[in-house]
Amino acid sequence: MRTIAIINEKGGVGKTTSTINIGAALGILGKKVLLIDLDPQENLTNSLGFQGHNQKKTIFQLFLEGAKLEDVILKRDVVDIIPSGNRLMELQDKLAYLKKYNILKSHILNMTNYDYVLVDCPANLGVLVLNAMVAVDEIYITLQSEFLALQSMAKISKMISEIKKEYNADLVIGGVIATRYDKRKKLNNEVISNIKEFFGEKFFNTIIRENIAIAEAPSYGKTIFEYRLKSHGADDYMSLAKEIIERDNKKPNIIRKKLSFMDFVE
Repeated sequence: MRTIAIINEKGGVGKTTSTINIGAALGILGKKVLLIDLDPQENLTNSLGFQGHNQKKTIFQLFLEGAKLEDVILKRDVVDIIPSGNRLMELQDKLAYLKKYNILKSHILNMTNYDYVLVDCPANLGVLVLNAMVAVDEIYITLQSEFLALQSMAKISKMISEIKKEYNADLVIGGVIATRYDKRKKLNNEVISNIKEFFGEKFFNTIIRENIAIAEAPSYGKTIFEYRLKSHGADDYMSLAKEIIERDNKKPNIIRKKLSFMDFVE
């Protein structure tokens, strides 16, 4: 099983869109996929046709009320979802107060029936993102093809270093995804060149092109494959998913110890 947090402290860079459509593409390719919406804005949940504030059980209940995993998961055609909800801001405050950073890890370590678990994080580096980084094996960073794309990398790198020392020694940047690329713009090409140079082999060869269908799909509660299968967006995310699988096939299997929720509760 591969566990991946998709992050950037800047909003509007295709983080949630990438989580959804990478997950959907992996599902279409036959992988068992779970998406976790860890963002109080509920964007992933709402973009897939669910209303987080209407759900009786969300990730809040999983974290703090002892809900069972099977009671929280929502089923969709090619992915499963753990939804966000209107109490996630409360969850964020409680985790910060309690200094609980391992609760998500306790649940992810017991999710043995998935090939991929993708965590959509809020656009900050707060306590929810900390929980995600402690819980996963890898981080994917989404970067828009714009001038300030690399601006937040120092903060992210510092946070990763601190987490590796204290909580998760095996955490790595597994990949960097360039989004909203327009080859007609000279600046976009220069930025892509800079990102490639900065990240080297971490940079995915597949670049997500600017595509109106990608922006429209969430308003219909659909993935890009459901909304417009014949589009640049669908082509790009399918190509990216295949590249992810190809990379992962070259990595060693990750053996995990099953843990109880109580292992992380004092």
